Amino acid sequence: MPGFLALILHAHLPFVRHPEHTESFEEDWLFEAITESYIPLIGMMERLGRDGVPFKLTIGLTPPLCAMLQDELLRDRYVRHLERSIALAEREIERNREHTELGTLTRFYHDLLTETRRRYVEEWNCDLLAVFRQMRTAGMVEVIASAATHGLLPLLTPPLAAARAQVRIGCDVYRETFGAEPDGFWLPECAYAPALGKILQEANIRWFVVDAHAFAFAKPRPRRAIFAPCFTPGGPAAFARDPESSRQVWSAESGYPGDPVYRDFYRDVGFDLPMDAVFPDSDLKTPRFTGLKYHRITGRDGEKQVYHRAWAEEAATVHAAHFLESRRQQLRELGTLDFEPILTIPFDAELFGHWWYEGPLFLEQFIRQAAAVRDEFQLTTPGDYLRRHQTQEVVSPAATSWGEGGYWTVWLEQRTAWIYPHLHAAARRMVDLARALAGEPTPSQERALRQLARELLLAQSSDWAFLIRSGTARHYAEERTNDHLQRFNAIYDQMRNGAVEEPLLTECENRDNLFPNLQWRHYL
Repeated sequence: MPGFLALILHAHLPFVRHPEHTESFEEDWLFEAITESYIPLIGMMERLGRDGVPFKLTIGLTPPLCAMLQDELLRDRYVRHLERSIALAEREIERNREHTELGTLTRFYHDLLTETRRRYVEEWNCDLLAVFRQMRTAGMVEVIASAATHGLLPLLTPPLAAARAQVRIGCDVYRETFGAEPDGFWLPECAYAPALGKILQEANIRWFVVDAHAFAFAKPRPRRAIFAPCFTPGGPAAFARDPESSRQVWSAESGYPGDPVYRDFYRDVGFDLPMDAVFPDSDLKTPRFTGLKYHRITGRDGEKQVYHRAWAEEAATVHAAHFLESRRQQLRELGTLDFEPILTIPFDAELFGHWWYEGPLFLEQFIRQAAAVRDEFQLTTPGDYLRRHQTQEVVSPAATSWGEGGYWTVWLEQRTAWIYPHLHAAARRMVDLARALAGEPTPSQERALRQLARELLLAQSSDWAFLIRSGTARHYAEERTNDHLQRFNAIYDQMRNGAVEEPLLTECENRDNLFPNLQWRHYL
């Protein structure tokens, strides 16, 4: 029987918007992802569609990312970011005029950035969400929902209402953004616990993704292992990540992105040149990434060699062919089974382009090559697979995540354990206050309840614990966690005392302006 392969790209960034500053390092996370991942992936899908290449792709756009992509302040700042980058590339062309290799590479960046700005401003009117909506309507992609602020749901309870509100508010945002009901749901960090099945069923979710561990220790063990979905006791179907496929891309030792011909992520002009020469008009004088990188992954302990785009493109084509053949062989070995197997392969979307610069090209080459062997297997989405295979066994998946070790230690360990008692206490306060005012709250109470929920949701983001553990932005992540909790407690105390101070509420709303139609009654 033919096999199927579901590629799932999970696009997510924490909510980083700082109107109190003229610019911030953290907003650059968004700008880099737009330039290096989201726009290249859109371009990839447009080329495939224009060339008539059949493909199916699943993309998850989280609510914080959607909020940032449609925020006018961040859109304006992204255009400014592009214009600065283009000006830097122009200066670099002049600086490298005597160096043939660097000069060619700098002109490549300049042309790419110029075209990126043209398409973003003139063709798309600074609205990437509209582009994704069009692609969804055209049937190019299945767009799925996710939790409101990417909270690690199993760690947010008790109370159970905290996880339920994350799911339901996330679905509300999806409906507002795409004008349709979500079919699939991305569990943040693929973190699952049995209590979530019922919550997802209540939200009318049909399927979600778990790590392979969830099936390996499920009760009973799935007869078809990870190569077919299973319905959960709560109702929705779970698809298990295929670790063999993921390892070929993710592995630090043997994954494709580590090939020495690919572009090095960390060696950047922003760290090689004085800051005054990088962005002269910037208020930030600390070295930063610019996206102009001249070296490839060589000489980890010594001198790095110059990046050659043509070599990298050839390597991406070769790696795509290897990945395709590996999947064909994998499915051949499953060919004796009495069902049509599916390989579920989820990735962070930012891997393709931002972390692995050649990633979008690799994906495009893989999809093009896969179109030639559709008699052996076909690209699909989990939703389409379920519509084609409506009968599946029922199991209870084990608690798990796709983090290191298959559990939750990436987000819950000695450095981050202090976060969760505060989150649980705040969630209980939110539930109690929602119940107390469930009758007929005044307009001012409604406004305060919405902001109270925003602060709680933002404090629950799994990104803060991850950044604290990794050490990459520990101070910022600790500050964000504490700031949201402090603002939550301040608003809560004032509401309990009868009224919220207008300046405090206005400041909080202006700073964290996501989810304008937030429904606080989900906490009931």
